[in-house]
Amino acid sequence: MAESSGIFDMIGPVMIGPSSSHTAGVVRIGRVANRILGGMPEQVDLIFYNSFARTYEGHGSNRAILAGLMDYHTDDKRIKEALVLAQEAGMEYKFRSIGSASTFHPNSVRILGKRGDQSVEILGESRGGGVIRIKEVNGFDSNFTASLHTLIIEADDVKGSIAFFTEVLSQDECNIATMTVSRKGKNDKACLILEMDSGIDEITLKYLEKRKWVHHVIYIPNIDQ
Repeated sequence: MAESSGIFDMIGPVMIGPSSSHTAGVVRIGRVANRILGGMPEQVDLIFYNSFARTYEGHGSNRAILAGLMDYHTDDKRIKEALVLAQEAGMEYKFRSIGSASTFHPNSVRILGKRGDQSVEILGESRGGGVIRIKEVNGFDSNFTASLHTLIIEADDVKGSIAFFTEVLSQDECNIATMTVSRKGKNDKACLILEMDSGIDEITLKYLEKRKWVHHVIYIPNIDQ
C-alpha cells in the first residue's frame, strides 16, 4: 500500500536551505542519533551514499548532519556554522563518501557515533520535504520516521515478549501506530521498534528496563517537538 502524504510532506519544514532533502532531512537524522546517544557524540564517523556522496559539501549536508547531532532544529541559523561549532563543542568528526551503493536510497547517510560508553550506528534516508526514514539501528532493521514518539527495545528473543510489551504500553494508554520486529536469529537478540501517538511515562520505561531479558530501552519523543 502506498504511503499517504500530508501537508508537511508537500511544503516541507521551516528550515535553513538550500534543500529540504540535503539539509532539513539530514538535520532530523542527526537529531535521532543525538536522542539515541543521550546527547552529542564525542566521536562520529559519517558516511554519505549515492547522491549525497556527490553533493554533501556543496549542498551543506555536512553542516546539517553535525547540526542535528548537536540537536539543532531545522530552522536554526547556527546550521551554517556547524562545522566550526561542532569542533568548538568538542566533537571529533570524519566524513566519508561512497558514490555507488545500489541497495540504498539515493539520499542515505550512516552515522557511527560514540558518547562515553554508549555507541550508535544508524542508517537514515532523507526522502524529500524534510521527511526521513531510519532504516537501521545498531545492525537491526528499523524503518521508522521519528515523526511520532518512538520506543526502541533490544531484548532476548523470548516467547511472549511482544505481547508483554504491547500489554504494558496499553496500560499506559499508548496507541501504537506502527511496529517493526527484527532479530538476528531464532532465540537470539531481537529489536522491537514501536511508533506511538503519545508519549510514555518515565515509570513505564523504568519498568521495562528492569526485565532481566531486556538489554536496552531507548525512547525518542517526536523530534519535531
